[in-house]
Amino acid sequence: MLRVESVSKIFGRVAAVDRLSCEVRSGELVGIIGPNGSGKTTLVNLISGFIKPTSGRILYNGQDITHTAPHKIVGMGISRTFQMVRPFYQLPAYKNMIIPLYSPRVRELAGGRYGDRNAVALDLLEEVGFERDANVAYKPAGTLPQGYLKRLELAKAIALSPQLLILDELFSGMSLAEVASVVPVIEKLRMAGKTIIMIEHRLKELFRIADRIMVLNYGRKIADGAAAEVMESDEVKKAYLGSEE
Repeated sequence: MLRVESVSKIFGRVAAVDRLSCEVRSGELVGIIGPNGSGKTTLVNLISGFIKPTSGRILYNGQDITHTAPHKIVGMGISRTFQMVRPFYQLPAYKNMIIPLYSPRVRELAGGRYGDRNAVALDLLEEVGFERDANVAYKPAGTLPQGYLKRLELAKAIALSPQLLILDELFSGMSLAEVASVVPVIEKLRMAGKTIIMIEHRLKELFRIADRIMVLNYGRKIADGAAAEVMESDEVKKAYLGSEE
């Protein structure tokens, strides 16, 4: 489904991503991990079109999307969450869903007839953990704690009906209980046939649900495989724990 071919992104003299190649197959849940500054979010920004590579190319379903605009990439079936959530703080949470629900992709998939979008928004928010009986969805987004804002971010990405869903540190800022409640949502998306890329620092939860783990360090891929396998890699241990010298 997704192929990244020898992609580099250089900022000044720093290679944030360095000749990186990888592949994500349809239906997979692939975790991307690595120390801070290893290039994880830069890679996601490249895939989603927010920045352009210095060299290399990115293919999605066989089509070159290297220089495609972000909104067109969304229209092709890729959506994502962001580490830093920036909702419309003064609007109720459910009103933050209106932009994705009125996107050209959703209108096309629904044949222009998506029914009551407010109802759809409330249903999506309930799916990701907004308690309907507590009226949380009606509260201004700016009054919600971080865990709910992350759920709102997830709901907005799901609303775009993606084939490939990219989750950039979704669990960051969530309590253990909140993470435990969101994991089944992700597993349900997998069962529905979604392909998922997850960048995460919460390794325990990620390793439990991921099919495969890719490890980055200094912009390069240093391991790719099952969770237990990659964590036994000497290079991965060195990246996380440092050299013994």
